[in-house]
Amino acid sequence: MMIHDVTKLAGKYKARKRIGRGQGSGQGKQSGRGHKGAGSRTSHSTRHQFEGGQMPYFRRMPKFGFSNVNFKTRFWIVNLGSIVSHPDFARGGAINAETLVKAGLIRDTSRGVKVLGDLGEHTLTQKFTVEAARVSSSARKLIEGAGGSVNETGSRRDRVRGIDRNSGDPTPKNLTKKLRRGSKKKPAKPEAAAPTEES
Repeated sequence: MMIHDVTKLAGKYKARKRIGRGQGSGQGKQSGRGHKGAGSRTSHSTRHQFEGGQMPYFRRMPKFGFSNVNFKTRFWIVNLGSIVSHPDFARGGAINAETLVKAGLIRDTSRGVKVLGDLGEHTLTQKFTVEAARVSSSARKLIEGAGGSVNETGSRRDRVRGIDRNSGDPTPKNLTKKLRRGSKKKPAKPEAAAPTEES
């Protein structure tokens, strides 16, 4: 007999722990539940972060700062290599959120689509009509070089700030109040009247 055979069978017939059977059970008069209180009652449960009623640790931590993580713009990322190698786009055609969902390259239309120019081992010879929120400069160059067209719609933040990504000028046209506040011209002071000979 080997040690792993002994270990495999050890504890297989261990007796069940008997609760509430008096002093002879080895669990004491109170069955290991202590004296009175909520913990000695049936169906008692406590949150794992409960600290006996004192102020919990996560509420004692200092609160400061601000984070933009909730306002981050998220995209579904698709590489040109994945599109070119997919049988649905073997002859070119339209590339947008709906066709990519149908092909299984993105999950749904809850986010905008960002097309990147990584072809991998493939070459782009098909003619595509791409409509996406973002298209990288390398992807745009490859698509237009193959005779296709790109319509970059931009994200919601781009539209609010007045950025037209198809024009090649990424500067915002709708400036925020903070930027506009410093650009206001101060009213010109009235010029003093020229002195006369009588004065």
